[in-house]
Amino acid sequence: MFFFAAVTAALLAMSLASSNAHYDPLSRVFHWLTAIAVVVAFTLGPEHLGSLIRSGVDPATRWDIVWHESLGLLVFVLTLLRLVWVAVRPAAPRFDMSPWQHRAARLVQAALWLLMLLLPITAVLALGSKGHPLTLLGGVRLDPSAIVNGSLATEVRWGKLHGLLGDAILWLAGAHAAAAIFHHVVLKDGVLKSMLPPR
Repeated sequence: MFFFAAVTAALLAMSLASSNAHYDPLSRVFHWLTAIAVVVAFTLGPEHLGSLIRSGVDPATRWDIVWHESLGLLVFVLTLLRLVWVAVRPAAPRFDMSPWQHRAARLVQAALWLLMLLLPITAVLALGSKGHPLTLLGGVRLDPSAIVNGSLATEVRWGKLHGLLGDAILWLAGAHAAAAIFHHVVLKDGVLKSMLPPR
């Protein structure tokens, strides 16, 4: 407990010491950890997971399923922590952009936040509606069927929705990355550098 408090205090001190041209260190750590987790989880997401499980495959025997579900849960936890941090962190850097660019940035950011919350939720709903456990690293299994019952379980094809949202977040994240590179190479306004360590 003491170690956790000490690490938290150290990160908070570093975050408050950030410059106006960069996001604070904790925001940058959250951003890059989440980005890596999303890309790796998408890459490891097995095709036709539902049919694999229905055919008798134990998810615990498939490392890709275990990592996919563990990383999905990590994305959810990181997103909740980030939302808390956004509410209390130092002010984010401001950039000289046109009003439409500010609106587009806020819209994309809001969509990414929403998808990072909805993807794990739809995964749990998909598994729970079929009576399958959430299988995590370390042999941990969580049974979500208790929270998914009645019409909620049957009215929506949660697995299909989860797959569509997974595709959407990757496309949106790709557009987000392309916009950051455009700002760096063409506009040279420091948007990309703000999420990188100061030099």
